[in-house]
Amino acid sequence: MNKEEFLTRFHLQQLVESSHNYQHHLPLKKAAVLIGLIDNPEHDSGLQVLLTKRSSHLKHHPSQVSFPGGKAEQEDDNLIATALREAQEEIGLDPNFVTVIGQLPTYEIISGYQVTPIVAIIDRQPNYQQDDNEVAEIFQVPLQHFLQGDSHRCITSFRRGRHHNIHFYPYKHYNIWGATAAMLKDLIEHIK
Repeated sequence: MNKEEFLTRFHLQQLVESSHNYQHHLPLKKAAVLIGLIDNPEHDSGLQVLLTKRSSHLKHHPSQVSFPGGKAEQEDDNLIATALREAQEEIGLDPNFVTVIGQLPTYEIISGYQVTPIVAIIDRQPNYQQDDNEVAEIFQVPLQHFLQGDSHRCITSFRRGRHHNIHFYPYKHYNIWGATAAMLKDLIEHIK
C-alpha cells in the first residue's frame, strides 16, 4: 500500500471499535507512541512500519517489540508532542520529517499506562541515532505484511476475572504482540 492509498483510507473511515479489551484496575499514567509509516519510494513493498525492540534491562516490557514512545512529561504540550519527543530521544527521529495524520483510541496496558497511538507519515528513510539504553534494535516491517489476514494470531487470556484478547503478528524472527499488535490490528481494521 502506498502513501496516497493509506491516507485516503485512513481519513475517510470512522475509527472502528478497538480489538484491545484489557482494562487496568489502578489509576493510569498517560503515554503516547508513534506509529510511524515510512514513505520510501525505493521500497517496492510500499509503506514500512517503524518498530523497535526494547532493551532487555528495562523495567517495563523488556526485549519486546514496540513503537517508539513513552510517558508524558509536564513539558509536553500534548500527546503528539510526547510521541515525537520520545521518538527523537529513543531513535533520533527528527520531528521535521514526521507528518502527523491522526491517532487511534487509547489503550490501557498492564504496566499501568493509558497509551495514545499517534499515526504519522515519515517522509523519507531516516538516519537513526539509537539510544542503546532504551532500544536494542530498530527495524521496519512492510505495512502489507499486516494487511495479510493470515499474519494475525489471537489468543484469549484470563486475568482478574476477565477474558482479554492477546494479539500476535509474527514477522521473520520477531514476535510482535500485546498492545503493539492490538494497535496494528486496529489500524489495519480502520483502513480495510
